Amino acid sequence: MSTEMLYYIGVDVGTGSARACLVDASGRIVASDTQDTKTWRDENDHCIFEQSTTDIWSKICLTVKNVLSKSGVDKSAIKGLGFDATCSLAVTDFDGNPVLVTKGKDIGNTGGERNIILWADHRAEKEAELINSTGSIVLNYVGGTMSLEMEVPKILWLKKHMDPGHFSRCQFFDLPDYFTYKCTGDNTRSFCSTTCKCSFVPDKGWQEDFFTQIGLAELIDGGEWKQMGAAKGRVKAAGIPIGQGLTEEAARDLGLSKGTAVGSGLIDGYTGWMGTVGARYTENGTLSEAPTLDECRHRLAVVAGTSTCHLVQSKEGVFVNGVWGPYRDAAFPGWWMNEGGQSSTGQLIDFVITTHTAYPELKEKAKEEHKNIHQVLLELLEKLRQESGVESFTELTKDIHFYPDFHGNRSPIADPRMRGAIIGLELNASIADLAKKYYLTLESVALQTRHIIESMNSAGHDITSIYLSGGQACNIVLMQLFADTCGIPVVLPASRSEAVVLGAAMLGRIAAEQVTTAEQMWNIMAMNVEMTLPGTLVAPAAPPKVKKLLDAKYKIFRETIEIQQRWRQEMEEAAQ
Repeated sequence: MSTEMLYYIGVDVGTGSARACLVDASGRIVASDTQDTKTWRDENDHCIFEQSTTDIWSKICLTVKNVLSKSGVDKSAIKGLGFDATCSLAVTDFDGNPVLVTKGKDIGNTGGERNIILWADHRAEKEAELINSTGSIVLNYVGGTMSLEMEVPKILWLKKHMDPGHFSRCQFFDLPDYFTYKCTGDNTRSFCSTTCKCSFVPDKGWQEDFFTQIGLAELIDGGEWKQMGAAKGRVKAAGIPIGQGLTEEAARDLGLSKGTAVGSGLIDGYTGWMGTVGARYTENGTLSEAPTLDECRHRLAVVAGTSTCHLVQSKEGVFVNGVWGPYRDAAFPGWWMNEGGQSSTGQLIDFVITTHTAYPELKEKAKEEHKNIHQVLLELLEKLRQESGVESFTELTKDIHFYPDFHGNRSPIADPRMRGAIIGLELNASIADLAKKYYLTLESVALQTRHIIESMNSAGHDITSIYLSGGQACNIVLMQLFADTCGIPVVLPASRSEAVVLGAAMLGRIAAEQVTTAEQMWNIMAMNVEMTLPGTLVAPAAPPKVKKLLDAKYKIFRETIEIQQRWRQEMEEAAQ
């Protein structure tokens, strides 16, 4: 293959895997590769999720080498590298060596593996409660309530459990920033990571009074902020080149050339936004017009995998209670982002399926019929619908109500103590019961998405469509539920399963081309999307009866929140 063509590599570090894709200048994915990563749990504490930068880096290096091998592209043709990762907390010493974060006698030591507190880790609930009691200006930029999934509550937890000497030698990274540091040796941070997850306030920077108030004054370090980074202008927008590109060591590890441009990173949901919102689609045989930068503010990017992120951009900051942001410069210079979210969606769907007593029967049936379990469940639902003589799956399950916050609520009520609920249970452990619970789980995810969109629009956004990517985009029943429940169309880009890693590759191109303005970035996105196949549009199509049932379900869904919160308060008062 000719080395005269230009190529870019995107690396996506998800909850359970590292993925790389090699993209040409037209946005075509030439090769991709995925490797699983490790997650450690604590059998005595369900809140604990830990990972290792050493493990993930080794898998990144393997995926990059594999895409080069699969594509036949010479490393000299790779002009840029971009990273996205989960919003997890990585901890190292000042030489970049991993620092252990596992509670116990070894916490704070160097030389081990487990130095990442994963985004899903909920150990810092008390620390988040303390932070939320301060009334700081910082809270205005996270929807009024800081999530225990963000980095500062986790850092405060580490301070409480580490020897002070160990704590003082720690560097703290949101995970995307760790990988640009690992690649370049340059400690410049990204606006996305620092602003969205680390309490760096747009236009104001680190707030010394806030960190002093919560007991982390030592991080200020006379204004140097060595442990947090991003001081004195060392923070950049998405894709802006970091340092001098790949160091000799990183280039050797990755199989790339020293000096290859590395773009400032993004959290995974935000690269999903980049790889999604510029998409065109075909409706009734007609290709939609290419969108302008301004039109993207009406498009909600929903990145749906293990969890779900809901991202929308605006020219001015919009403050939404219970929704993170507004974050300036998080993706495009001068523009603001809001981020809603559901802590467990794909994970919840899997949990409901695999914990049901009929799961072994379902697996065996899928094996016998050479189908995946989702196909089998949907066929069972269709059979039940026909036997019951009803119009829809929603009518089939109308007397059962499912509330999905098994792992707390991220948006729009920002309450980590919320828990799941099922109302309408019966003595039924059959595979038919599993099929119904499966559909109810999908329905509840869609109902909560409507709640998030209504909260955003009530505060000043004008969302008129959903642009969805991630693993859940393969489930057409769920896609139709989103459209019918929210009452707006869902666009599925052609690259929906690769949208996140495609967005990461765009960061590599932005770095290679030294792009600095929002308009230039949009042109790159538009060009990449234009050169790919158009996506598909899923329009709202619920018959009047089904729409009426979904509206009734939504009313009950909202009432369930109020009831659960009231019951919790009554029990807390009774326990005093």
